[in-house]
Amino acid sequence: MHVYLDNAATTRLDPEVLEAMLPLMTEEFGNPSSIHSHGRRVRAAIEKARKTVASLLNTSPAEIFFTSGGTEADNTAIRSSIETFGLTHAVTSPLEHHAVLHTLEHLDKQGTVKLNLVRVDEQGRIDMTHLDELLRNNPRTLVSLMHGNNEIGNLLDLEAVGRLCREYKAVFHADTVQTMGHFRHDLQQLPVDFIVGAAHKFHGPKGVGFLYINADSRIHPFIHGGSQERNMRGGTENVYGIIGLAKALEIAYRDMDEHRRHIEGLKRRMIGQLRERLDGVSFNGMSEDLQNSLYTVLNVSLPPSDLSDMLLFNLDIAGISASGGSACTSGSNLGSHVLSALPGNDPERGAIRFSFSKYTTEEEIDYAVDTLVGLFQREQSMIR
Repeated sequence: MHVYLDNAATTRLDPEVLEAMLPLMTEEFGNPSSIHSHGRRVRAAIEKARKTVASLLNTSPAEIFFTSGGTEADNTAIRSSIETFGLTHAVTSPLEHHAVLHTLEHLDKQGTVKLNLVRVDEQGRIDMTHLDELLRNNPRTLVSLMHGNNEIGNLLDLEAVGRLCREYKAVFHADTVQTMGHFRHDLQQLPVDFIVGAAHKFHGPKGVGFLYINADSRIHPFIHGGSQERNMRGGTENVYGIIGLAKALEIAYRDMDEHRRHIEGLKRRMIGQLRERLDGVSFNGMSEDLQNSLYTVLNVSLPPSDLSDMLLFNLDIAGISASGGSACTSGSNLGSHVLSALPGNDPERGAIRFSFSKYTTEEEIDYAVDTLVGLFQREQSMIR
């Protein structure tokens, strides 16, 4: 049996999305910057896709810019806002995706900005009092915090952070890669300057994403060399990727409630079985809390064991694809920077991130739990 439980890394392409993309791969091949009929038809398809994304997010098409993915979108928001607005200070958390954390650490090392990391508690929750203090003491600040943590699943209260940023006139960039297509975002209501999306996280193609730029927060381009994306991003557009992104997001919004019920049921099923069958199991961050975490992610903290270093390898042999990380691994200081940053994290405990999608089945969950429990039972029998 082959089981894919790494949907937070990437998702399977929806057949409806492929169907929408194919004509742009084979028939409508014109360059959208060309003024002839071939180019005009492709340009029209891109602008239709832009309107689709904007409509779903309740914003203007003029505020949606297509990119090569979430990493480029994050970098554009961070680097260009610092340059455009002359920001001298930045705040993020130690739990951010490297697209954000490494970018800001690099800018701090260069002396472009002074970077502060907001404190988090043992479950990875942002210390809002500390964030308030950092903003109060540091004018001209960029705040970059993710909506849904890709490893431990914690959800951030975007409205609360956004209101705080507005109070101190800070610029707020929210990395929404993990929540785009899984939660609804109403940009008429959210107090954010930038949010981002990556199509492959919601059953679209790889290599394409988008950046929302609030009309009140216009920034300079990050990539120069052409007038594409209304002079915001040089380079010929990934046309069929853009069409696939819009179709994938449209499907995600159309079926979101149904898919959420299905996936939450799978997550609840896995939590229950693991608690019942595996002594000493717990869950990292807020991932066990269905109200305060991504319903697509469950980060399992496993009892201390000699198996820890080989868990993902053994699961892979059994046909199960998942991801993992621990604060440190035997003989190495490498591991999950997210788990390492959690106060009180036990480095002896292995961790596995299981992440689900609309294509995941109950049978696959049962097989994954059976396999994981079986690995620990075999180890215990060998010790005896």
